[in-house]
Amino acid sequence: MNIVIAGAGAVGTHLAKMLSRQEHNIMLIDTNQDKLEDLESQIDILSIVGSCTSIGALKDAEVGKCDLYIAVNPQEDQNINSAILAKKLGAKRTIARVNNSEYLEIENAEYLRSIGIDSLIYPERLAAEEIVASLKQIGSRQMHEFSDGRLQLLGIKLWDNALILNHTLIKMAEIYGADQFRIVAIKRHNHTIIPRGNDELKYGDLVFIVTRPSFIPNVFALCGKEQFEIKNIVIVGASRIGIKTASLLEKNYHVKIIEKDREKCIQLADKLKSTLVINGDGRDLTLLREEGIKNVDAFISLTGSSETNILSCLLAKKMGVKKSVAEVENIDYIDLAENIGIGTLINTKLIAASHIYRYTMNVDVRHLKFLTFSEAEVFELKAQPGSKITKYSLQDVHFPDDATVGGVFRGDETIIAKGDVQIQAGDTVVIFALQNAVKKVIKYFQYIFSEDDKLSFYRQSDGKAVTDRECLLIVMCPDCFNLW
Repeated sequence: MNIVIAGAGAVGTHLAKMLSRQEHNIMLIDTNQDKLEDLESQIDILSIVGSCTSIGALKDAEVGKCDLYIAVNPQEDQNINSAILAKKLGAKRTIARVNNSEYLEIENAEYLRSIGIDSLIYPERLAAEEIVASLKQIGSRQMHEFSDGRLQLLGIKLWDNALILNHTLIKMAEIYGADQFRIVAIKRHNHTIIPRGNDELKYGDLVFIVTRPSFIPNVFALCGKEQFEIKNIVIVGASRIGIKTASLLEKNYHVKIIEKDREKCIQLADKLKSTLVINGDGRDLTLLREEGIKNVDAFISLTGSSETNILSCLLAKKMGVKKSVAEVENIDYIDLAENIGIGTLINTKLIAASHIYRYTMNVDVRHLKFLTFSEAEVFELKAQPGSKITKYSLQDVHFPDDATVGGVFRGDETIIAKGDVQIQAGDTVVIFALQNAVKKVIKYFQYIFSEDDKLSFYRQSDGKAVTDRECLLIVMCPDCFNLW
């Protein structure tokens, strides 16, 4: 796929690195020549020095031939304008990053779509929504919902009080059954394992579990996690994520936000309805004690510094706060933060990449999520008629070793995947896969033409049904290209 990325900031750079590894052709546009030259020396991409709102630069980048145009500059006006221009110049699909939630309202999004912007992404809002979701399931490091909550993915750390410790997956199925939950991955040290029946759960493992909502209390009990109600929340840092998070939480919780900038505090006091705004340093131990840190249930650090966020959460944890959330934009710090006990980690680059990456896949992807703590992806695929995944049961289909099926949605039915389950055409399937296995997984869900297939196609010119073999002859006929 030919992809043009406008903006070599944090998000654009991460996308360029990730998509280039997937063997896409990447063109990166930015005004900073030094940054582009540095990236070209690291990864296999081409670059254009210039403004993304320049028609000349866009033509030089050959946006008219690109399959996907992604505008992710910090300035949303540049992103909107460049995406519109790219569409007019021939880009097949355009995505623009915005910093204003007004653009996401249905009527506004429809208008922007009509003038050339196919999709909008607001990473800060997505991050805030992820933070809010993490507070719903205390005890999990990461939580993700599928099909409006019909299944949930929980990332849970195992300590010595976990009932399933030292159990193999086979033994767990024998004791607890296999109809209510499924372990789809294990993060052990710095490696992610797609487990099989004889794999054993160890102390310190971060296990990813797919389960039904009704069985979540049982999952937490098996993992030795105690549930408690969150009432009082402290947010450190009035960044865009911090403000959006506070606005979402203040409806249901007692929220305090701590910000060093006095002028920003004055503005926040007028903007937020019931959040208590405090001017101060969230790392100040005396201030935290004065604000009743011992009575705080969740501590969320969202400053512009990953180091500050990690240290603040460690301080809060030391003072007895049970749930911590830290924004860690430096990907190199993620494993460190996870190993020292930070509850939930937020990374806007990974969030944005998850949203955009599904547009590069040639199958019907409903949702896709890069898991912060592991080098794995979880996504939903729809099984096509005649695809390989529908030919055999899961235990006989020879699914890639670095991938597994977590659950299946079939109409109103929700199925926890087991070996004897056979996927049917039209099923939506929850997949957990390491990055190197994604392409292999996709092939299992695509329809593959064969000599024995009996599918028919409808030829619009005369309404005559033809077989796939006859269709091949039609495609070979130059006079019939207009039919396709």
